[in-house]
Amino acid sequence: MTSKKTGYLLGAVAGAGVMAAAVAGAGMRMPEARADQYQGGLIKASTAPIFAPPPGAPMSFADIFDRVSPAVVSINVTSRIDPNTLRQIPGFPFNIIPRQPGGEDGEEGGQTERGQPRLPTQQSAGSGFFISADGYIVTNNHVVENAEKITVVLKDETELEATVVGRDEATDLAVIKVKGGRGPYPFVNFENAARPRVGDWVITVGNPFGLGGTATAGIVSAYGRDIGETFVDFIQIDAPINRGNSGGPTFDVYGRVIGVNTAIFSPSGGSVGIGFAIPAEVADGVVKQLIRGGRIERGYIGATIQNFTSEMAEAAGLGDQKGAIVADLTPGGPSQRAGLQVGDIVTSVNGQAVRSSSELTRQVARARAGDVLRLEVIRDGRRRTVEVRSGVRPSERELAANENTPGGPRAPGAPGAEAPRPPILGMSLAPLDEATRSRLNLPGDVRGALVESVDASSDAGTKGLRRGDVITRANDRAVASAADLAAVVDAAKKAGRTSVLVGVYRAGRTSFLPLKVSG
Repeated sequence: MTSKKTGYLLGAVAGAGVMAAAVAGAGMRMPEARADQYQGGLIKASTAPIFAPPPGAPMSFADIFDRVSPAVVSINVTSRIDPNTLRQIPGFPFNIIPRQPGGEDGEEGGQTERGQPRLPTQQSAGSGFFISADGYIVTNNHVVENAEKITVVLKDETELEATVVGRDEATDLAVIKVKGGRGPYPFVNFENAARPRVGDWVITVGNPFGLGGTATAGIVSAYGRDIGETFVDFIQIDAPINRGNSGGPTFDVYGRVIGVNTAIFSPSGGSVGIGFAIPAEVADGVVKQLIRGGRIERGYIGATIQNFTSEMAEAAGLGDQKGAIVADLTPGGPSQRAGLQVGDIVTSVNGQAVRSSSELTRQVARARAGDVLRLEVIRDGRRRTVEVRSGVRPSERELAANENTPGGPRAPGAPGAEAPRPPILGMSLAPLDEATRSRLNLPGDVRGALVESVDASSDAGTKGLRRGDVITRANDRAVASAADLAAVVDAAKKAGRTSVLVGVYRAGRTSFLPLKVSG
C-alpha cells in the first residue's frame, strides 16, 4: 500500500559532511546476564527500576554516559552509488567522492572487467549500538545500504569489520554483526515496559560529523509524530541530532534505550532542535525479525490511498468523517479481486477505526499473508464491508519501481475543433475519445473528461490542475463528460455544499482533492 503525502522537509543525517542521512532510534531486550560476567562491564539497563525519573533536572549526565557509551559505536561505510538513482532532499546533498587512481584497493576507475562504467564510491558515517554480547549492532538502513565495506569503531578506537545481517527499508532499520573481534561486547537493551513522559530528560550518543562518542541532551517533545514514514509513529526530541548521528540510541535518565535516532526537521541540514526517533517497541520487533530471518514480511492489499481530510468530508457531505480514500488499485491485486473500488472511503479494519492513510497502512501491515481483513467502507453514501485476503507487501524498491512506470509518458492534449465549452470549476473539459487516448498514451481502462484548460485564478488552478489531466470521479459518481461533472456541481450547490471531491488521473495514478464551488 502506498500512502500519498504532501511535502515535509525531512533531513536524513548520515555522515560527517558526506551523505545526508536519517537518525533512527530502537531498543531491544536481550537475554539477562550478570553484571560482572564480561570484561569491561555489561550495561544492564534492565536493573533500573521502572518508576518516574528523579524529580527535576539531573546535576550531570556524566554517570549515564559512562555506563552506556561503551555500547555505542561509530560506523564507517564505503559504497558504490549510481548518481542517476540518488534521491536528493532539499538542503541535504549527497556528496559523491569518485575513486581516484591508486586508491585504497588499487582500482583505477573507468571500467569493470566486463567493460561497464565503474560507479563512483561514497564514504559515509553513522552510528549504532551493540544489543548483544556476541556483536549484533542496530543502526539505520540508509547507513549500510549498498555497503561494500563496513568498519565499526569502538569507544577505545578499536576497528572491526562488520557484515549486514538484515535491513528493513520501510522503517529504516538495519542489523549488522562484527566479524571476529575480542568479544564479549558491552551492550544495551531496548526498553518497552516504560517510557519517559513528554518533558522528561533524554540523552543521545553518536558520531556527529565524524566526532565519535558525542553526547547531547534534551527532553521528549512529543509522541506519535507522523512525518511521512509509513510504519512509524516517531518520538520527537530536542536533543541535538546532526549528520552522523544516524542509527544512534536515545536513552532515558536510567540509561535505557527508548528510541533510535532517525530524522530531523531542518531548513539547513543542521539541528534546529526538532529530531525524531523510532520508538523502542517498534524497533524491538523489527530487529528481532531481522536477526531471525534477515527479512521483514508485512501484509499487503494492493491499493494506493490518501488521507480523507475534513475538506474532502465536507465536499462529500460526510460531516467530520475521518479515514483513508482509495485512489488506485493494483491490477489483479488483493483489493481489486475483493471488489474494493476507487473512491471507497475506508473507516475501519477488523473493527478498529481508521483515521488516516498511515493508520490503514500500519493495520494492514500487521496482517500475515492469507489473513482476511474486514474493511468497513463508505461507497455511494452507504456503509458496507469488503473482505480482502492479504498478500505479502513487496519491497519498497519494487513498489517505487511500480509507481514510476504505470501509464507511460504524458503529453498535453491538442485543442479540439469544437466550439469552446463553458468552464466548470474553472476548467474547460472535453470528451476522452480514442484519438485523444492514443495521443496521451492512456491505459484503456481510464475513463473520464479531459482537461483542456484551467483558469489559473480558480481553485482548480491554485491546486495545480493542468491541461492533459483527466477528471475521473466527482463525489460518489464516475465522470465521463463535462455534463457529468456539471450535474455533480449543481447537486452540491442545491445541497448547500461549498466544494466537490474530484478524482484526477495524471501520470499513471489517481489523486483526490476537493475543489471549491464558485458562485
